[in-house]
Amino acid sequence: MEVILLERISKLGQMGETVKVRDGFARNYLLPQGKALRANAANKTRFEKERATLEARNLERKSEAQKVAEALEGKSFIVVRSAGETGQLYGSVAARDVVDILAAEGFNIGRSQVELNTPIKAIGLHQVTLHLHSEVELTVELNVARSAEEAERQAKGESLTSADAIYGVDEDALRPEDFFNPEAEDEDDDR
Repeated sequence: MEVILLERISKLGQMGETVKVRDGFARNYLLPQGKALRANAANKTRFEKERATLEARNLERKSEAQKVAEALEGKSFIVVRSAGETGQLYGSVAARDVVDILAAEGFNIGRSQVELNTPIKAIGLHQVTLHLHSEVELTVELNVARSAEEAERQAKGESLTSADAIYGVDEDALRPEDFFNPEAEDEDDDR
């Protein structure tokens, strides 16, 4: 199906272009969300009449998104979750959680604007891409840790997946003699 794009869509085209897309993509996504019109003579003339207002609205949305992007640029957000000793989270951090975290900081971002293909399932520093507008994209950092103190240590570059980092125990310095009394084992064997 051929459609006229009413806004820029990444990997598809610019506003005003007539592009050929699959029928399902047009019927289920582009047309219902008002991102495109069917390419016929009536819609082409309608688009040409409304082109100036569409471009002005697009420019306004882009400038608003640019302001939000400038406010978010370079920010890091701390996410406290419970996790095991190996750093695996007992739950996960999904796009919904990212939206809630940003909302708590005063940023109104929609769930569809968060690009998180798979949920975050381990502690660490994670980069999350936000699509604020079709032409405005930025990356924020999520610092997923067990506590705020661990988040600070992690931000400095420390790895928190070892016993040393979690409990203050040096794994390399551990010896079997520290845990077992060799003489006690000999007594058990004599019985």
